[in-house]
Amino acid sequence: MKPISRRKLITSGLAATAGVAGLSVAARMAKSYGLVPPDSGGIYGPGETLTYAAQRLLTRHSLAREFPRSMISSAPFANVVSPMNDAFKQHQAAGFADWRLTVSGMVAHPTSFSLADLKSLPIHSQTTEVACEEGWSYIAEWIGTPLYEVLNAVGVSPHARYVAYFSIDKDWWESIDMADALHPQTILTMGMNDGDLPVPFGGPLRLRVPRQLGYKSVKYITHITVADSLKNLGASQGSPEPDFAYSWFAGM
Repeated sequence: MKPISRRKLITSGLAATAGVAGLSVAARMAKSYGLVPPDSGGIYGPGETLTYAAQRLLTRHSLAREFPRSMISSAPFANVVSPMNDAFKQHQAAGFADWRLTVSGMVAHPTSFSLADLKSLPIHSQTTEVACEEGWSYIAEWIGTPLYEVLNAVGVSPHARYVAYFSIDKDWWESIDMADALHPQTILTMGMNDGDLPVPFGGPLRLRVPRQLGYKSVKYITHITVADSLKNLGASQGSPEPDFAYSWFAGM
């Protein structure tokens, strides 16, 4: 990303206040700095672009709030998901012994990790909040290995721009940019509140992205791919969510 001067940032902010014309100016400026989200098309595109570009310019290295353990929710809410497929049920019956996370795409060493492999990497914990776009939230301790540890292990190309991640239900997937992929709080979660990650909360493996709304923290992760473009995934919007009027970038 090219550096941006304070003067240009202020100028674009003032332009944005001018309404639709300002959004267009801001969108063109964001494009010149490579800060255009994959869902930038359509009527809401300029607004999505302005939101994403502003977040990246102003809060690229910010941290999600972490809470003391005393604030862990006593009754966290596990939102209902569709009945799991037969493949998941077989893994669950076997205690997830054969669960694998495959990593492919723009990496030097495509790899398949078992849960034991992931647990052999450095383990971190964080007590952060899941905030749902539907209005509910809860605080929990999340335990796992930072995504950047896995990406470092496989050797990510310097030209990579995105990481897409997929549930065992292949229709359930999301993607994030490299700023969030390499962020220290983005973790492949295997534990919750001192125990294994319960199935209703995404066990055995969930990607937690605490700087974004809950739908970016996909459950039951089995595959990650690293890419320089999202044009060949789904409807080329970086996520299924824009089809339901949600944003690809859901920063908080």
